[in-house]
Amino acid sequence: MGVVAGLAAAGLVAGCSSGAPAATDSRAKVTLPSLTGQYPVGTTDLHLVDTRQDPFHLGDKREIMVTVSYPALPGGERAAWMSPRVAEDIDKSTSDPKFLDLPAGKVNWGGVQRQARTAAAVDRTRGAWPVVLFSPGFGAPREFYAGLTDDLTSRGYVVVSISHNYDSGVVEFPGGRVVVGNTEPDDKYFATDIDARVADSRFVLDQLARLDDGTNPDAENRQLPEGLVGALDLSKVGMFGHSFGGYAAGETMYQDRRVAAGINFDGGMSIGRVGAITEHGVDRPFMLVGADFADREKGRTLEHSHMQTELDPSWQQFWANQQAWKRDLHFDHAGHNSFTDLQIVLPQIADLLKPEPRQQQIGDIDPARSLTAQRDYLSAFFDLHLKGGDGKLFEVNSPPLPGTRFIP
Repeated sequence: MGVVAGLAAAGLVAGCSSGAPAATDSRAKVTLPSLTGQYPVGTTDLHLVDTRQDPFHLGDKREIMVTVSYPALPGGERAAWMSPRVAEDIDKSTSDPKFLDLPAGKVNWGGVQRQARTAAAVDRTRGAWPVVLFSPGFGAPREFYAGLTDDLTSRGYVVVSISHNYDSGVVEFPGGRVVVGNTEPDDKYFATDIDARVADSRFVLDQLARLDDGTNPDAENRQLPEGLVGALDLSKVGMFGHSFGGYAAGETMYQDRRVAAGINFDGGMSIGRVGAITEHGVDRPFMLVGADFADREKGRTLEHSHMQTELDPSWQQFWANQQAWKRDLHFDHAGHNSFTDLQIVLPQIADLLKPEPRQQQIGDIDPARSLTAQRDYLSAFFDLHLKGGDGKLFEVNSPPLPGTRFIP
């Protein structure tokens, strides 16, 4: 598959499994960190069905699940981090010796709660909120990025996280129906998948516009949170993604001018086919965020940046062609999955882990400081480009947050 494709596929690739782990008090407990913004967070899921044909299941209409998180008024009940079926799949994938090699059934994945709440009314005291789309890494569930997406929401955004069907390891639909992703991708698959992701993202924006106008786009017509209609400022839209999702953010931005600013967290930008954003750049702000890549075969570490062409030449190509605002932000000693909730989880279950899988996935960066920096840079970027913020974190002479640096 190659190193660059590996950046897409190095995420939480999971297959179908059977038999949920027994719920016992001995399983390791995991908690998600408190939010840093000023707003409580509400959340709801939507089942969206398009008229286009699904490229991976010909004859079926394309359908996706999204999680919509929004600044909320106090109230509601804490949301589950993931459904039992997704938790079951996470338990299987993390026990794979090629991934984390965790003992199966030893982590209570399904017992974790998000900081977001269900059945909470939308906070309308400040009018409508800017909207940010999120696309996860290949094989990774949208649920596995709550540490970033919920925190961004708490700082005054509606964040819409997308599960891309036949890509995400497992997608659970209303009624318990499950679709399992592709565990053996090749270049042909990735070429089809990036186009599907871009179409998904544009379709989501279309459905959000319908929702904001008063039409419920949910396929089951489930009740929307109070105040959600009219709460979306779709004149201010951003997008970010991790790994293959970062590539999708760039390609969506290239094709759809509704997306005003974008971020790629550690994703190659010419996987399956040469990215349009790689060849042409975009005329709007875009930021690269890179980690370090541990090349175990050669016993070395390469930084993912536009200066390191051996690892990923697409970033250099994009950098040369991007004439609008750009930054290349590097997290020293981070791993590819430092930008997922694994960075939050693995320190909490350290006694179950061997050192090598932890280092391979989240590197040696201080997890707490890394999460703080990710949250601050993420919100500051969208504050600057969607809300007219000061952008001090991105000034050339501004000292970077601990563990990070801008690569000129």
